[in-house]
Amino acid sequence: MDSQNYHFVIDTLNKMAYHYYVLDSPIASDAEYDALYHKLKAYEEAHPDSIVPNSPTQRVGDVPLSEFSKNTHIKRMWSLDDVFDEAELEEWLKRIQKTHPYATFTCSPKFDGASLNLLYEGGLLQSATTRGNGIEGELVTQNARTIFSIPLQIPYKEQIEIRGEVLIAKDDFTSLNAQRLTDNLPLFANPRNAAAGSLRQLDSKITVKRPLRFMPWGVGAIHTQKQSFYEILKSLESFGFAPMPFLVHCTDKEEIIKTYQNLLNTRETYPLMLDGMVIMIDEMAIQEQLGWTIKSPRFACAYKFPAVEKTSIIKDIVFQVGRTGVITPVAELEPVEIEGAMIARASLHNFSEIAKKDIRIGDRVVIIRSGDVIPKIISSIHTLRDGSQVRIQPPTLCPECAQELLLEEILIKCQNLNCPARVKESLVHFASKKALNIDGLGEKIVYELFDKGLVRGILDLYKLKEEDLLKLEGWKQKRAQNLINGIKNTYGIELWRLINAFGIEHIGEGASKKLAKIFGTRVFSISEAEILGIDGFGEEMARSLCEFNHANKELIETMLEIIQPKVQQREVVLDSVFAGKNVVITGTLSAPREHFVEILEGLGAKVSSSVSSKSDYLLCGENAGSKLAKAQNLGVQILNEEDLLKLLKT
Repeated sequence: MDSQNYHFVIDTLNKMAYHYYVLDSPIASDAEYDALYHKLKAYEEAHPDSIVPNSPTQRVGDVPLSEFSKNTHIKRMWSLDDVFDEAELEEWLKRIQKTHPYATFTCSPKFDGASLNLLYEGGLLQSATTRGNGIEGELVTQNARTIFSIPLQIPYKEQIEIRGEVLIAKDDFTSLNAQRLTDNLPLFANPRNAAAGSLRQLDSKITVKRPLRFMPWGVGAIHTQKQSFYEILKSLESFGFAPMPFLVHCTDKEEIIKTYQNLLNTRETYPLMLDGMVIMIDEMAIQEQLGWTIKSPRFACAYKFPAVEKTSIIKDIVFQVGRTGVITPVAELEPVEIEGAMIARASLHNFSEIAKKDIRIGDRVVIIRSGDVIPKIISSIHTLRDGSQVRIQPPTLCPECAQELLLEEILIKCQNLNCPARVKESLVHFASKKALNIDGLGEKIVYELFDKGLVRGILDLYKLKEEDLLKLEGWKQKRAQNLINGIKNTYGIELWRLINAFGIEHIGEGASKKLAKIFGTRVFSISEAEILGIDGFGEEMARSLCEFNHANKELIETMLEIIQPKVQQREVVLDSVFAGKNVVITGTLSAPREHFVEILEGLGAKVSSSVSSKSDYLLCGENAGSKLAKAQNLGVQILNEEDLLKLLKT
């Protein structure tokens, strides 16, 4: 081989691989491919400076990593809201068609795998990042390069994020587990877990041996003149990606349901795992107008397949105590396999649910599990009872601390703040990924440290010493150092994480971020009135936060002193026309609602969700409803976007 036909050989090998791995239609034998590949490899070993990025030799696994780096997506990866039946679908469509009656829809299969974001610049693959929390994920470029259905080079030269699912076909999964059984290795629970585990191998030489494939389903950042999401997805085929099956452009509900039924009928026989259908508004301009909620786009949903049902027998009931003290009855079942996972336990949620469904110990029950959803008992089969079944009696004493329980509407709660179960669950939450994210401090370690008397509360974590941990059975120096370092890494962490870590009732991740941004560390001393002034915050949230602040003043002060969290408080223009004013937003605007909320709050306004006599302005978009009429009756000043821009300029 010489330099003249080097590129020809690369193109030939890539074409062979595309037909084999992507189209499942080989155009050459394995022997022909291997012979040509080894010629290419020999040439590149003799001429290392000539190697080009799209050479198939660049797919071979690289040196193992010690850990994955974090990488931020250019455009956020959102999760989708689910709909489960035609009634919910119709309700979702009505919301869309109320403001956009001529919207059309792109329907595509929802694959059950591991989501991946590919970034291309200048036509070359620059990075591959897992979904993570939607904002940032783990950088797995080294592993992604080993997947033949991911092109290393595409004809599109602008910057583009291409999103899709990393999958293992059902037959490949069966073969993979058969080999692992032969090698005396643990078996994968299902194809999705196998795909996710393979993608996150620190040694890409392991990943290259796994039969992974990539199926595109969307884009993130993109420079395009195309105004149709359907056309954008179709264009990915010309980039060298696998053609998306069952991709249909629909104009109404009837076409959407027909497409869904076709996909559902194919579910069992299709070689890849499917768990529903994605419905996306096709017009890109309408997508931008509708925008996003705090966690998902308003212009798309996932129409999930019916959950797989199995039956089992309830052997016993155990009572779990959560960090808020709520007692949850959990059924211990005869193990049953559902979608590749062995199910031996299922939550019964509360005692009202048990009474309504008349569920008893010894009953044969119907269980469902859909995707990652926790197994759920939906009914008992009363006709199979033989008289040996036993009614489930709610406990009167806490199963952990033996304190008397409180009946609070449909919930039964342990009010003992020092209850071991509550403390342990609080510690687990405190260390979790969306709280302080302490590496090496999972549930098992928390329970061990608590049971050995090393940790009895949050503050004890910061008193842990390496020598304390080394006294525990099975603990070595590296493991102990890693945990101590994980705790030290919480110093200077973002304030919202600390707020969320406290586990304040009704205050989750989104609320914690908003509170930190608006109030900074003053969040621990604000009044109910100030909280209620925040858009989206209700009375229960305000009361819960204020009660927590009052009851835990000393703990909060100590934690702030230890951690000294990073505060990224929003800069507020105190002399703006909106400073101290109450603003309500309604109707469809040119950008997502959150965009205008951030602008107005940055100018000192309080954005609330309802019009009242205290409202100063109503920012009004298209198709405004009752809020506009109420504002007019109350004499509230009404602004459109043009009015807002004029005021902003002043």
